Amino acid sequence: MEVLVTGGSGPLGRRLVPALQAAGHDVRQMSRRGAGPGGVRGDLATGRDLAQAVRGAEVVVHAASDPRGNPWEVDVAGTRRLVQALDRDRLRHLVYVSIVGVDRVPWNYYRAKFSAEQVLLASGLPVTLVRITQYHHFVDEMLSTARRGPVLVVPMGWSAAPVDVGEAAGFLTEVVGGQPTGDVVEFGGPEDLSAGDLARAWTAAHEPNVRVVSTPLPGKLSAAFREGGVLPGARAARGRRTYGEHLRGV
Repeated sequence: MEVLVTGGSGPLGRRLVPALQAAGHDVRQMSRRGAGPGGVRGDLATGRDLAQAVRGAEVVVHAASDPRGNPWEVDVAGTRRLVQALDRDRLRHLVYVSIVGVDRVPWNYYRAKFSAEQVLLASGLPVTLVRITQYHHFVDEMLSTARRGPVLVVPMGWSAAPVDVGEAAGFLTEVVGGQPTGDVVEFGGPEDLSAGDLARAWTAAHEPNVRVVSTPLPGKLSAAFREGGVLPGARAARGRRTYGEHLRGV
Protein backbone atom coordinates (compact mmCIF):
# COMPACT_ATOMS: atom_id res chain seq x y z
CA MET A 1 0.00 0.00 0.00
CA GLU A 2 0.93 3.65 -0.26
CA VAL A 3 2.06 4.50 3.29
CA LEU A 4 2.91 7.94 4.66
CA VAL A 5 4.87 8.14 7.92
CA THR A 6 4.88 11.39 9.86
CA GLY A 7 7.88 11.73 12.15
CA GLY A 8 9.81 9.32 9.98
CA SER A 9 13.19 10.83 10.87
CA GLY A 10 12.92 10.08 14.62
CA PRO A 11 14.29 7.02 16.44
CA LEU A 12 11.08 5.05 15.82
CA GLY A 13 10.66 6.27 12.27
CA ARG A 14 14.18 5.23 11.32
CA ARG A 15 13.28 1.65 12.25
CA LEU A 16 9.68 1.79 11.05
CA VAL A 17 10.27 2.97 7.48
CA PRO A 18 12.55 0.04 6.49
CA ALA A 19 10.23 -2.41 8.29
CA LEU A 20 7.28 -1.16 6.25
CA GLN A 21 9.31 -1.33 3.06
CA ALA A 22 10.39 -4.89 3.85
CA ALA A 23 6.69 -5.75 4.21
CA GLY A 24 6.15 -4.60 0.61
CA HIS A 25 4.71 -1.13 1.16
CA ASP A 26 5.60 2.01 -0.81
CA VAL A 27 6.67 4.40 1.96
CA ARG A 28 7.07 8.16 2.11
CA GLN A 29 8.25 9.99 5.23
CA MET A 30 6.97 13.46 5.99
CA SER A 31 8.97 16.15 7.76
CA ARG A 32 9.14 19.93 7.71
CA ARG A 33 12.19 19.81 5.42
CA GLY A 34 11.28 16.71 3.44
CA ALA A 35 14.84 15.42 3.77
CA GLY A 36 16.12 11.91 3.18
CA PRO A 37 15.12 9.09 0.83
CA GLY A 38 11.40 9.14 0.21
CA GLY A 39 11.09 12.42 2.08
CA VAL A 40 8.15 14.75 1.46
CA ARG A 41 7.67 18.18 2.97
CA GLY A 42 4.76 18.87 5.34
CA ASP A 43 4.45 20.98 8.47
CA LEU A 44 1.93 19.93 11.12
CA ALA A 45 2.47 23.14 13.11
CA THR A 46 1.37 25.40 10.24
CA GLY A 47 -0.37 23.10 7.76
CA ARG A 48 2.05 24.15 5.05
CA ASP A 49 2.41 21.56 2.24
CA LEU A 50 0.25 19.04 4.16
CA ALA A 51 -2.27 18.49 1.39
CA GLN A 52 0.48 17.70 -1.10
CA ALA A 53 2.34 15.48 1.37
CA VAL A 54 -0.65 13.24 2.12
CA ARG A 55 -1.87 13.00 -1.46
CA GLY A 56 -2.36 9.38 -2.52
CA ALA A 57 -1.79 7.90 0.94
CA GLU A 58 -3.78 4.75 1.66
CA VAL A 59 -2.27 4.36 5.12
CA VAL A 60 -0.87 7.02 7.44
CA VAL A 61 1.32 6.15 10.41
CA HIS A 62 1.18 9.31 12.50
CA ALA A 63 4.33 9.22 14.64
CA ALA A 64 5.25 12.93 14.66
CA SER A 65 5.35 14.60 18.06
CA ASP A 66 6.88 17.58 19.87
CA PRO A 67 7.48 16.60 23.52
CA ARG A 68 10.11 19.28 24.10
CA GLY A 69 8.25 22.10 22.37
CA ASN A 70 4.52 22.80 22.12
CA PRO A 71 2.66 19.48 21.88
CA TRP A 72 -0.71 21.25 21.85
CA GLU A 73 0.24 22.98 18.61
CA VAL A 74 1.94 20.03 16.90
CA ASP A 75 0.34 16.93 18.44
CA VAL A 76 -3.21 18.23 18.86
CA ALA A 77 -3.75 21.09 16.41
CA GLY A 78 -1.36 19.38 13.98
CA THR A 79 -3.42 16.20 14.13
CA ARG A 80 -6.53 18.23 13.32
CA ARG A 81 -4.74 19.70 10.32
CA LEU A 82 -3.68 16.25 9.21
CA VAL A 83 -7.26 14.94 9.47
CA GLN A 84 -8.52 17.83 7.36
CA ALA A 85 -5.87 17.27 4.68
CA LEU A 86 -6.45 13.53 4.18
CA ASP A 87 -8.37 12.06 1.26
CA ARG A 88 -11.17 10.21 3.05
CA ASP A 89 -12.13 8.29 -0.06
CA ARG A 90 -8.63 6.83 -0.43
CA LEU A 91 -7.52 6.41 3.18
CA ARG A 92 -7.83 2.85 4.46
CA HIS A 93 -6.09 3.12 7.84
CA LEU A 94 -4.59 5.79 10.11
CA VAL A 95 -2.31 4.38 12.81
CA TYR A 96 -1.52 6.82 15.60
CA VAL A 97 1.55 6.29 17.76
CA SER A 98 0.70 7.20 21.34
CA ILE A 99 2.03 6.31 24.81
CA VAL A 100 0.81 3.90 27.46
CA GLY A 101 -0.57 5.99 30.31
CA VAL A 102 -1.74 9.10 28.43
CA ASP A 103 -5.18 8.57 29.96
CA ARG A 104 -3.84 8.17 33.50
CA VAL A 105 -0.74 10.32 34.01
CA PRO A 106 -1.40 14.04 34.72
CA TRP A 107 1.51 15.42 32.69
CA ASN A 108 1.03 18.15 30.08
CA TYR A 109 2.62 16.19 27.24
CA TYR A 110 0.56 13.08 28.02
CA ARG A 111 -2.61 15.16 28.18
CA ALA A 112 -1.81 16.55 24.74
CA LYS A 113 -1.28 13.04 23.33
CA PHE A 114 -4.59 11.92 24.86
CA SER A 115 -6.34 14.93 23.30
CA ALA A 116 -4.85 14.01 19.91
CA GLU A 117 -6.31 10.52 20.35
CA GLN A 118 -9.74 12.07 20.93
CA VAL A 119 -9.39 14.16 17.77
CA LEU A 120 -8.82 10.99 15.78
CA LEU A 121 -11.60 9.00 17.43
CA ALA A 122 -14.04 11.83 16.66
CA SER A 123 -12.83 12.21 13.06
CA GLY A 124 -14.78 9.31 11.59
CA LEU A 125 -11.59 8.00 9.98
CA PRO A 126 -10.54 4.33 10.10
CA VAL A 127 -8.07 4.58 12.98
CA THR A 128 -6.05 2.43 15.36
CA LEU A 129 -4.44 4.08 18.39
CA VAL A 130 -1.24 2.28 19.37
CA ARG A 131 0.02 3.12 22.84
CA ILE A 132 3.64 2.06 23.39
CA THR A 133 5.75 2.07 26.56
CA GLN A 134 9.08 3.88 26.93
CA TYR A 135 11.87 2.86 24.56
CA HIS A 136 15.12 1.46 25.96
CA HIS A 137 17.16 4.41 24.72
CA PHE A 138 14.75 6.86 26.38
CA VAL A 139 15.27 5.13 29.74
CA ASP A 140 19.04 5.41 29.18
CA GLU A 141 18.72 9.15 28.54
CA MET A 142 16.55 9.75 31.61
CA LEU A 143 18.93 7.87 33.91
CA SER A 144 21.98 9.61 32.46
CA THR A 145 20.32 12.99 33.00
CA ALA A 146 19.31 12.12 36.58
CA ARG A 147 22.84 11.22 37.63
CA ARG A 148 24.52 13.76 39.89
CA GLY A 149 28.19 12.91 40.27
CA PRO A 150 28.56 9.64 42.20
CA VAL A 151 24.81 9.40 42.97
CA LEU A 152 21.80 8.52 40.84
CA VAL A 153 18.52 9.43 42.55
CA VAL A 154 15.35 7.76 41.27
CA PRO A 155 11.71 7.99 42.41
CA MET A 156 10.66 5.34 44.90
CA GLY A 157 7.81 3.09 43.75
CA TRP A 158 7.86 4.08 40.08
CA SER A 159 7.74 1.26 37.52
CA ALA A 160 8.04 0.98 33.75
CA ALA A 161 8.04 -1.67 31.02
CA PRO A 162 10.69 -0.41 28.57
CA VAL A 163 10.51 -1.78 25.06
CA ASP A 164 12.90 -2.24 22.15
CA VAL A 165 12.23 0.38 19.48
CA GLY A 166 12.81 -2.14 16.69
CA GLU A 167 10.18 -4.46 18.15
CA ALA A 168 7.80 -1.51 18.39
CA ALA A 169 8.40 -0.81 14.70
CA GLY A 170 7.67 -4.45 13.91
CA PHE A 171 4.42 -4.34 15.89
CA LEU A 172 3.32 -1.17 14.10
CA THR A 173 4.05 -2.83 10.76
CA GLU A 174 1.70 -5.66 11.74
CA VAL A 175 -0.98 -3.14 12.74
CA VAL A 176 -0.62 -1.39 9.38
CA GLY A 177 -1.33 -4.68 7.61
CA GLY A 178 -4.44 -5.35 9.69
CA GLN A 179 -7.89 -3.82 9.93
CA PRO A 180 -8.54 -0.59 11.85
CA THR A 181 -9.77 -1.27 15.38
CA GLY A 182 -11.32 2.13 16.03
CA ASP A 183 -9.84 1.85 19.51
CA VAL A 184 -6.65 1.54 21.58
CA VAL A 185 -4.13 -1.30 21.43
CA GLU A 186 -1.05 -1.43 23.65
CA PHE A 187 2.49 -2.66 23.15
CA GLY A 188 5.07 -2.87 25.93
CA GLY A 189 8.33 -4.44 26.92
CA PRO A 190 8.53 -7.96 28.36
CA GLU A 191 9.20 -6.90 31.97
CA ASP A 192 7.68 -4.53 34.50
CA LEU A 193 10.68 -3.09 36.36
CA SER A 194 10.99 -0.60 39.20
CA ALA A 195 12.93 2.62 38.66
CA GLY A 196 15.48 1.33 41.15
CA ASP A 197 15.98 -1.92 39.24
CA LEU A 198 16.38 -0.03 35.96
CA ALA A 199 18.88 2.36 37.54
CA ARG A 200 20.95 -0.44 39.08
CA ALA A 201 21.06 -2.28 35.75
CA TRP A 202 22.10 0.91 33.95
CA THR A 203 24.81 1.84 36.44
CA ALA A 204 26.20 -1.72 36.42
CA ALA A 205 26.56 -1.46 32.64
CA HIS A 206 27.79 2.13 32.34
CA GLU A 207 28.74 3.67 35.71
CA PRO A 208 29.58 0.89 38.20
CA ASN A 209 30.88 3.35 40.80
CA VAL A 210 27.62 5.31 40.94
CA ARG A 211 25.30 4.66 43.90
CA VAL A 212 21.54 4.39 43.26
CA VAL A 213 19.27 6.05 45.81
CA SER A 214 15.47 5.67 45.73
CA THR A 215 13.52 8.53 47.28
CA PRO A 216 9.76 9.19 47.62
CA LEU A 217 8.32 11.99 45.51
CA PRO A 218 5.06 13.77 46.41
CA GLY A 219 2.31 14.94 44.09
CA LYS A 220 -0.29 13.59 41.68
CA LEU A 221 2.21 12.85 38.92
CA SER A 222 4.33 10.67 41.20
CA ALA A 223 1.22 8.94 42.52
CA ALA A 224 0.18 8.03 38.99
CA PHE A 225 3.56 6.43 38.34
CA ARG A 226 3.46 4.56 41.66
CA GLU A 227 0.02 3.21 40.76
CA GLY A 228 1.36 1.72 37.52
CA GLY A 229 0.14 4.50 35.25
CA VAL A 230 2.69 3.77 32.52
CA LEU A 231 2.46 -0.03 32.67
CA PRO A 232 0.59 -1.85 29.89
CA GLY A 233 -2.65 -3.66 30.68
CA ALA A 234 -3.26 -7.37 30.84
CA ARG A 235 -4.34 -7.56 27.18
CA ALA A 236 -1.32 -5.68 25.83
CA ALA A 237 1.04 -7.24 23.30
CA ARG A 238 4.58 -7.55 24.65
CA GLY A 239 8.01 -7.48 23.08
CA ARG A 240 10.73 -10.03 23.85
CA ARG A 241 13.99 -8.08 24.15
CA THR A 242 14.66 -7.12 27.75
CA TYR A 243 16.29 -3.97 29.06
CA GLY A 244 19.20 -6.08 30.29
CA GLU A 245 19.74 -7.46 26.80
CA HIS A 246 19.67 -3.91 25.45
CA LEU A 247 22.37 -2.90 27.94
CA ARG A 248 24.49 -5.89 26.95
CA GLY A 249 24.00 -5.17 23.26
CA VAL A 250 22.41 -8.54 22.51
